[in-house]
Amino acid sequence: MSELEREPDAAASVFGDRIEVARAFTTALAAHGEERGLIGPLELPRLWTRHILNSAVTAPLFTGTVGDVGSGAGLPGLVLAIARPDLHLVLIEPMERRVAWLSEQTDALGLSNVEIVRARAEDWARGRVLDVVTARAVSALKTLIPLTAPLVRSGGELILLKGASVAGEIEAAKKQIRAFGLSDVRVEFAGEDLVAEPTRVLRATVRRLRL
Repeated sequence: MSELEREPDAAASVFGDRIEVARAFTTALAAHGEERGLIGPLELPRLWTRHILNSAVTAPLFTGTVGDVGSGAGLPGLVLAIARPDLHLVLIEPMERRVAWLSEQTDALGLSNVEIVRARAEDWARGRVLDVVTARAVSALKTLIPLTAPLVRSGGELILLKGASVAGEIEAAKKQIRAFGLSDVRVEFAGEDLVAEPTRVLRATVRRLRL
């Protein structure tokens, strides 16, 4: 079995006085993530850099009530809840075993700013009420925009954590960008002054659609 990556020096800077909570979550994910199907068998040696900090450096971008679609292991949702206790996180996850994990960690870490909803994004019934919706490692933008944009209030934002292929995904999703009322679509990098590999983020404003 591979060993957990040593905590990077940047972790304390990113999490500040929340670092002990972040350590507790990382330790739990390292201990149980693979057996519970949350992370792959090769992820422990890069768990901090590839997953925890990759999510955490985006925390300053968020405001208000944030939905995390396909929250899975809690990346980025639980990490954002740890780093930003002033936010309200709504973790939207359809799989029962992942919902159980999210619930256990929310309780174990004492996170009072987390709500867990067992549902697929397309079954969301509350309407456009979220200030921001995020997702990480869920699907390409062509598929992801129709799942996320309908949850965002008019004037709210999509802040989606993406990989190196994001430019191609934007090009392939032009139809969905128009259809779901996205404007000011751009790619930004989070954590450039903190980590060796900053996180690519697709940001877009969701405007009210004309009927």
